Amino acid sequence: MSRSPALLGLPVDAHLVALLSLPAMGPARLHSLLATGVGPAVLWDRLGQGWPGPRPSVPGLGSKTEKVWTNWVEGARELELDMVWERLQQHEIGATILGGAAYPPRLAGDIDPPVVLFFQGRLDLITSPLVAIVGTRRCSRYGHDVARRMGRDLAAAGVGVVSGLAAGIDGAAHHGCLEAGGVPVGVVAAGLDTAYPRRHAQLHRDVATSGVLLGEAPPGITPERWRFPARNRIIAALADAVVVVESGERGGSLHTVAEALRRDIPVLAVPGPVGSVASAGTNQLLAEGAGLVTGAADVLLAIGHGARPGPRAEPPPPPDGEAGRVLELVPWRAVSVDQVCAQSELPVRQALDVIDRLVTAGHLARTGGFVERALAVPPNPDQR
Repeated sequence: MSRSPALLGLPVDAHLVALLSLPAMGPARLHSLLATGVGPAVLWDRLGQGWPGPRPSVPGLGSKTEKVWTNWVEGARELELDMVWERLQQHEIGATILGGAAYPPRLAGDIDPPVVLFFQGRLDLITSPLVAIVGTRRCSRYGHDVARRMGRDLAAAGVGVVSGLAAGIDGAAHHGCLEAGGVPVGVVAAGLDTAYPRRHAQLHRDVATSGVLLGEAPPGITPERWRFPARNRIIAALADAVVVVESGERGGSLHTVAEALRRDIPVLAVPGPVGSVASAGTNQLLAEGAGLVTGAADVLLAIGHGARPGPRAEPPPPPDGEAGRVLELVPWRAVSVDQVCAQSELPVRQALDVIDRLVTAGHLARTGGFVERALAVPPNPDQR
């Protein structure tokens, strides 16, 4: 059975990451387990012991109940918490839990927030305004060019572009955003160490470098089919508006539309040629009352951003000097204070004083013997 994180110098977040790493453990099932009032540390220990006593009811398991519980118990006995946490460091993946200092306010206030949010890049770039551009993987040249141009024009106007990094419309929108030097926000359905589709591996890296990659699956998790609809709710939750460039009568982009409507987020659509299979869904959305989009100006007007390019709100600059050097030692996940002090090469008392100042200034948050980055973004009057 896995050892306690307290004995390994790990934060309690490690329990949640480990639970999500179990086979057949998705965010909805973890939500159900946590809703029983049993904490993540106790959940992990009980699973490692074979779960003695009555098991809590987890909705949706049905006839698979015994198999799923067996998989969880076996997985908890095989996984080592320190190895699970080490994998994040190996892939330079950050992790923040719901209620944590680095957790984005947009998702914290959502009706269905991820328990754990994994990311690569800078979370502090998730500021308003953000527009989701979605559509079919099998897009036409027309749809591809419209998505790319819209991503570029929105980025030039200071608007971040959210999408799922899929083939087709998603990728085109992010390529356009990157061309304009904008902030791309990619939401993926697998672990962040897995580029999907594979031909978008470079795009994944570019998005993580210029913006931020997000997901709710730990490293090593493959893009199972059910994870795509779960991802789509995050895309919708992040956006000030959802723009569908091309969509058939059925498809994942329409699921994103449904999630946006659940959240009262405006849905807009680009008209397509009559008779085009790729635009059947978007034309139907327009018939049902979606906002008409012929260019970025229509989107900017819909989110109240105006039609002229404007500067993007930047987070405050990090501190300089020894405070800046200590801050750089803290990744976007919880690490022990002792580790930061040792790496700083400062006298312990001096290092602790610097950490305290960073906490007071809002750059770091401290919980017990661990510190993590905190989001310190400027107030934005456009933020929902």
